[in-house]
Order: sequence, then C-alpha cells, then structure tokens
Amino acid sequence: MKKRITQVTTKGGDAGASSLADGTRLPKTHERFEAIGTIDELNSFVGSLLVHLKTEATQADNASFVQDIQQALFDLGGALAFPGSDKFPTPELLEEAVATLNDALPPLTEFVLPGGTQGSALAHVCRTVCRRAERCMWALPEDTAPGAAYLNRLSDYFFVLARTLNEGTREQQWRGPAPQTK
Repeated sequence: MKKRITQVTTKGGDAGASSLADGTRLPKTHERFEAIGTIDELNSFVGSLLVHLKTEATQADNASFVQDIQQALFDLGGALAFPGSDKFPTPELLEEAVATLNDALPPLTEFVLPGGTQGSALAHVCRTVCRRAERCMWALPEDTAPGAAYLNRLSDYFFVLARTLNEGTREQQWRGPAPQTK
C-alpha cells in the first residue's frame, strides 16, 4: 500500500500559497483552490449524511450509494489538483438513482423547504454546498464542464434523497409570495 501522506504539517502554505498535485504553486485564494476546498467541504457534509443513513436500517442502499459519491467527490478534487485533467466522474449513475428515487415520490406541487427529518435536512445542506461547488467549477478558466455537470446531477440526487428521507413526514412547502401591503 502506498503512503501518500507522510507529513501533515509542512509549513509550505504559511505564506499564503499552496501546491497542486503537479507541483504548481498558486495563491490559496485561487479559484482552483476555492473549487477543491468547496468539494472537500461538500464531502465532509456528505460524511455527516452518511453517518445518519447508516443509523437507519431502511437506508442501507442509499448509504452504499452515498459512500460511492464520497469516492467520486475525492476523485473530482483529485482531477482539479492536476491542471488539464479530464478524469472527472460521470453523471450516468446519478441520473439513474435520481430517476429511481423520484419515481417513488409524490409529484411536486410547490417548492419544498429544507427540513422535515434530520436526514432530509442533511441532504439539503449537501445539495446547497454542491450547488456552490458547481459554481466554483464554472469559474475555472479551463474546461471543467464534465465535473460541473457531475455536480449538477449530484445536487439533483441530494434533492430527491431529501424528499425520500422525508417519507412519512409532511414536506413543508413554500407558501408563495407574501401579500403586498400598502
């Protein structure tokens, strides 16, 4: 087994720059690090969701799928660490999962507010962080569209998963615009 990290504290970033996997040094404020960091943040929230799913006996299939998502997110961050990489995860499995979960749900009649159950709320947090990660990908100067497309589908997955995790709980729907007062 390879040892990829032999030293955690390197002090290499103490001056405000960090290295990509190919050795390129960039300011820590560079949009590439913003994308990598947001994907890492998303993966941390996905880990929280996974912990919750593993406590629910009926969610074993979703827990297994979410574990695969964590691996794909790590792959996505890795691809961004190598400028010019085209090794982005593909959205096909997400599309299938979204269709399967959505087929079992009642039709949407209004916008759904985040919340309901703890699992649903966690899935909504994952969805919103995922949307931010997607926006970060689109801000990169080179073609990262395949990675952004993956994140777009992933946010759809988290939305239908949130609805699934609210099963048996009444979904809170948006009440519509507040009445205008004069």
